[in-house]
Amino acid sequence: MPDRFVIQLHDATALHYDFRLEVEGVLRSWAVPKGPSTDPAQKRLAVEVGDHALDYADFEGVHHGGRGSGAVIVWDAGSYRSLAPERPFAQALAAGHASFWLDGEKLRGGWTLQRTSGGAKPQWLLIKRRDETADAGRDPERDEPRSVKSGRTLEQVAREEG
Repeated sequence: MPDRFVIQLHDATALHYDFRLEVEGVLRSWAVPKGPSTDPAQKRLAVEVGDHALDYADFEGVHHGGRGSGAVIVWDAGSYRSLAPERPFAQALAAGHASFWLDGEKLRGGWTLQRTSGGAKPQWLLIKRRDETADAGRDPERDEPRSVKSGRTLEQVAREEG
């Protein structure tokens, strides 16, 4: 059974996308300020954040209190598989370079996470690989703003559940 991925659009201190991959029973997570790009020339900053429980993949609503306060939608979801299946995916992440294939409702194709710095909040680059799904002219953040779970926008969730 393939592992899951989810991308949650989160309007907290700053609007960002939480990119989450199921790895060894948890959701490994990165905050991607500009969201994923389908253009391989656009390398997107991805700041590693704490792991989340698997059931968080379905969360859509409003967080109250604390730094993460704000509305959240499930912007994209699906499954993923490693593009280097001979090596455990957790090992690839530990080494700082992991390539994978997303099969989501909005995003498909090959992607790479490349660590650029360590420390308390390691920084990575999220890069779309050059394949048949790459599209420099596509802007899924602008053109596909609705939740794949509920069909609502971030603003609707904030208004209805805030």
